Amino acid sequence: MNRTAKLFRRLKAEHRCGLIAYVTCGDGPTIDIIRALEDAGADAIELGVPFSDPIADGPVIQAAAQRALQNGMTIGDIFTIARAVREQSEIPLIAFSYLNPVLRYGIERFADDTKNAGIDSVLLTDLPAEAAAEVKPAFKARGLGSIFLLAPTSSNARIAAVNRVSDDFVYYVSTTGVTGTRSELDPALLTRLDEVRTQVTRPLAVGFGISKHDHYKALKGRCDAIVVGSAIVRAIGESDADQAAECASEVVRFILGV
Repeated sequence: MNRTAKLFRRLKAEHRCGLIAYVTCGDGPTIDIIRALEDAGADAIELGVPFSDPIADGPVIQAAAQRALQNGMTIGDIFTIARAVREQSEIPLIAFSYLNPVLRYGIERFADDTKNAGIDSVLLTDLPAEAAAEVKPAFKARGLGSIFLLAPTSSNARIAAVNRVSDDFVYYVSTTGVTGTRSELDPALLTRLDEVRTQVTRPLAVGFGISKHDHYKALKGRCDAIVVGSAIVRAIGESDADQAAECASEVVRFILGV
């Protein structure tokens, strides 16, 4: 059982909703930012692989990906970051990427390097459940968990398919559209989450648009973890490099209310 799966088992035992923090690797002092996020209360880290065509992301993460690419960030550098984190921390690490960079890198090579870097799970945002067999065996053979997405528009058949192929948790996208902070949660979200929970057996994490303590309070009884991305990435992008880690950690503390 990898660290991500162990985390969700622990969250269930503690009757607690976790927080997964997303960072775009190479946008700011990533290792320092991850350490600060963990100190602030983040339970797991999504290591965002910067990509030139991030179709699911809004302007904040698009800009972060562009900055990271301009800084020369590569997939190999993500593994270097993960190994550095592993020297001091056992926090679950999730490789978060679009499929294209992984295909270009080579699936078997990516799986090997992901495992060897101490990363626990992989989430490929544009890989549908129906195509899981193309990559999941390589991950499973190395003890890596595969995570798939659900959306508000997902049919019962799609929910069942995603639940079947997901390992560590199911990632539920809170609203249609791209990533980005939102002032209010979709009014239909809570009801829909209750419906989805009756159909999935995996832990459920909710992301996209979560940026306030009120959002966390509304969701924590309906999911096992929330995912915070754009709010953290925005704080990093708007800060000087020497303040980026602290600014990112303040977002986590604000959302958790600590």
